[in-house]
Amino acid sequence: MTRVAVVGAGFGGIAAAHLLRRAGFTDLTIFERAGDVGGVWRDNTYPGCACDIPAPLYSYSFALNPDWSQRFPPRAEIHEYLRRCVRDFGLEPHLRRNSGVAEAAWTGRAWRLTLEDGHAEEFDVLVPATGQLSRPVIPAIPGAEDFAGRATHTAGWDPAIDVSGRRIGVIGTGASAVQFVPAVAGRAARVTVFQRSAPWTLPKPNRRYGRIRRRLNHAFPWLMRAARAGTWALTVVTGRAVTGRPLSRRLVQAISAGQRFVQARRLRGRVTPDYAMGCKRVLFTGDWYRTLRSPHVNLVTDDILQITGAGVHTADGAVYDCDLLVYATGFAATAFLTPMRVTGRDGLALDDVWAGGAYAHLGITVPGFPNMFLMYGPNTNTGNTSVVYFLEAQARYIVQAVRAIAASGPLEVRADVAAAFDAEMQRRLATSVWTGCSSWYRTGTGRVVTNWPGMASEYRARTARLDRTAF
Repeated sequence: MTRVAVVGAGFGGIAAAHLLRRAGFTDLTIFERAGDVGGVWRDNTYPGCACDIPAPLYSYSFALNPDWSQRFPPRAEIHEYLRRCVRDFGLEPHLRRNSGVAEAAWTGRAWRLTLEDGHAEEFDVLVPATGQLSRPVIPAIPGAEDFAGRATHTAGWDPAIDVSGRRIGVIGTGASAVQFVPAVAGRAARVTVFQRSAPWTLPKPNRRYGRIRRRLNHAFPWLMRAARAGTWALTVVTGRAVTGRPLSRRLVQAISAGQRFVQARRLRGRVTPDYAMGCKRVLFTGDWYRTLRSPHVNLVTDDILQITGAGVHTADGAVYDCDLLVYATGFAATAFLTPMRVTGRDGLALDDVWAGGAYAHLGITVPGFPNMFLMYGPNTNTGNTSVVYFLEAQARYIVQAVRAIAASGPLEVRADVAAAFDAEMQRRLATSVWTGCSSWYRTGTGRVVTNWPGMASEYRARTARLDRTAF
């Protein structure tokens, strides 16, 4: 029997494990470092945390959920959806909680996994599904260690924190800040938002799904498929804008500008992005600008000079007193698989192979690492549609690969094939909307290693069939 190890039980790991099990590969183990499944939807508990992709698309195509309470569901519902998927897919017997993998090494015939507790096991196939959003980044700001109040990253939020009457400093204006700030602004004494770059935004047309809608979903599943198709059609428009199609780009930018014009008012100049749409994730929000205009919220665009015991000092000489600092500063998206150490054929360390920036053929396979297939690997991040769509495509590709391994033995992608794919990615990213983008999506060598340069449908087509000549 072919033994398969999946590392991580978020959206990617659950999808891979389910499709492998459904294909008949039942000698399957899912290693999860935490005590529960869910990945980012388990770890991120900050106020306001929710999905910014409509629920019909932010769910598995093979497990549509008739019971979403609203179009953009809150974190707890998504977490419970993933828990239910694990139960419904029969994955509980395959799941090992509190089992972080410290090291994976190819022995020449199998992958030897060493857990954080020292226990070791061998598997024929390794599927790392640790994601790009599991390692929070806190910037190195002078004096941060001297801050006398409480400091936390949004991904490390403690639900016991009471924001009532607090003077909160929020560093960053990305996806988590756009959700967090409106959720706490009405309760905190003051919220000061420190912005490095203004995000591109689009309206978030949320709506509740009532009891009748949920009953209809149960009775007529085609309604959910129709909603999914409609949502997909909308992401095609935004996808064309992000990837540089002129007409779609002008349309979507006009919608974004219109939102700022109506909602931002006196703040328009400070919240207008100075970079191309697509350099950073476009954010969906209905209350960000209105919140920034409220009397108890202050938007600061001057650079942070240092942090002291009392608060934050900016380059213009201003001092902002805080008793709670919240870092909404994102994740180390380019540090794939860290901190797990991975060693391939002939003692080849993955960290060394990726020293100049991560790469993988189709974002899935790396030369020198036989029988290893990544979920959500390099150049598979999407800035306009649901990442779940990409994860399903990868999981289906991996099923084909494991079938080939079971039939014929180990698979290792050819170095020239992986190099050609990487060259294509960098060429397309260098001549598209990402040209001139700042360092948020680039490594120190200037390579873009996270984003997919085209439409999601192209990725789905390119991963639809395993090309044995590539191995």
